Amino acid sequence: MPFHYLSRLSGATRDTQANLQLGCVLALVAGAVNAGGFLAIGGYTSHMTGIVSGMADDLALGNVTLALAALGAWLAFVSGAAVTAIMVNWGRRRRLHSQFAMSLLLEAVLLLLFGLTGSYLAAMPNVLGPVTILLLCFVMGLQNAIITKISGAVIRTTHVTGLSTDIGIEVGKMLYYNRRPLGARSVRVNRSKLVTHSLLISCFFTGGVTGALAFKHIGFPAATIILAVLLSLLAGVPVLRDARLLWRFYRRQLQAKKNA
Repeated sequence: MPFHYLSRLSGATRDTQANLQLGCVLALVAGAVNAGGFLAIGGYTSHMTGIVSGMADDLALGNVTLALAALGAWLAFVSGAAVTAIMVNWGRRRRLHSQFAMSLLLEAVLLLLFGLTGSYLAAMPNVLGPVTILLLCFVMGLQNAIITKISGAVIRTTHVTGLSTDIGIEVGKMLYYNRRPLGARSVRVNRSKLVTHSLLISCFFTGGVTGALAFKHIGFPAATIILAVLLSLLAGVPVLRDARLLWRFYRRQLQAKKNA
């Protein structure tokens, strides 16, 4: 059933397959948002290594304004991750089905806001440019923390440096020749990890291509609506389930007060 499948993807009860499937969808979204961000502001907003490096260079060269702008972008990314941690832990303490889905729903809303700012960016670049950068960095931090919390830091979706490193390590293991059997000390490739990370990078790349085409040809509002609808579908079932349980609780409370 579609509702059961969607609940399994973003619900509180997790398994390895659901984590990978959700990670692939979020990697597609991250690739698309990165592409849209590049078309909007000429930079990639999930690349914290580059942002922090640029901040150091600008500070050394005396470009204090640019260094502060980079600091703001980094703080926005960290803030997004912190908000996800707060929402997940809040939901976990209350045993909510939507403890992960709430962050996905928030991301959907923020992407709609990005579509609105992106459509007016050319008219007001000095005002909306910095807002767009901070917004996208916040969204990328928010999303990366979602799948990090869900998978126990096994899956990342907004950048591919770590994934590429792990692929290289596993390829090195695969190419290594064990001249004699050493039991547990023999070098063995983790094929599951190799396939998982290759799949995530492929999804990120595919999202980047399709996202760039969508933002270019159908515009920022329409492209972000598609992404927001996708995230809302992922988050909808657990959120509605908790909303229904909350409504039943309040109805019982009201009934108890009437009978008292």
